[in-house]
Amino acid sequence: MKYIPLLIIAVVAIVGGFYFADYLSFETLAQHRYSLLAFKETYFGVAALLFVFVYFVIVAFSLPGAGVASITGGFLFGLGFGTVLNVVAATLGACAIFLAVRTGVGRSLAAKVDTSQGKLANMMARMRDNEISVLFLLRLVPVVPFFVANVLPALVGVGLRNFAFTTFLGIIPGGLVYTWIGVGLGDVFDRGASPDLGLIWSPHILGPILGLAILAAVPMLIGKKGQS
Repeated sequence: MKYIPLLIIAVVAIVGGFYFADYLSFETLAQHRYSLLAFKETYFGVAALLFVFVYFVIVAFSLPGAGVASITGGFLFGLGFGTVLNVVAATLGACAIFLAVRTGVGRSLAAKVDTSQGKLANMMARMRDNEISVLFLLRLVPVVPFFVANVLPALVGVGLRNFAFTTFLGIIPGGLVYTWIGVGLGDVFDRGASPDLGLIWSPHILGPILGLAILAAVPMLIGKKGQS
């Protein structure tokens, strides 16, 4: 029974990735952009709720297209409101998969870790002493996949409150970047080009994000120095 949530997520992710990968793309967005904009102008509230729901499902079931969804948020709703919708939807989706994993295999694994000894027990004790910093690092370091940052905390017994808090704040920098790309997406489509997702790796973007990651690591470094 404890593996059922993970199996459901895995099956939906595989089936969804196979059948919907072509639909969750910039080509599809470019093809339907005028009808999407018209729908948003006519039914703004409904469009916002539908967008949050679709983004939530993408994240909760680890479907392909989260980056496309974030950029679509900026394209449809602008930088400010688009960022809010992106961050809220991604946070809700992340919490859903976190709870699914924790309710299943996460609880039993965390209990085994709590009763273990040696290096694993020491490592987990340090992580829990610096839980907020570790969770922020998982969100701010760009090389950590979003799925890993959702599942790993659930496997080691992290609390939902800290997970949700650090997820919401930790994804804001990246969310701003992708939403910003979406704001200028209309001009990109008019040129027949595709958006540059590599923008987040530019020094003027990556530098501040890594700076925030370093700040998140400071409490851990101070704690480690105090123990030595």
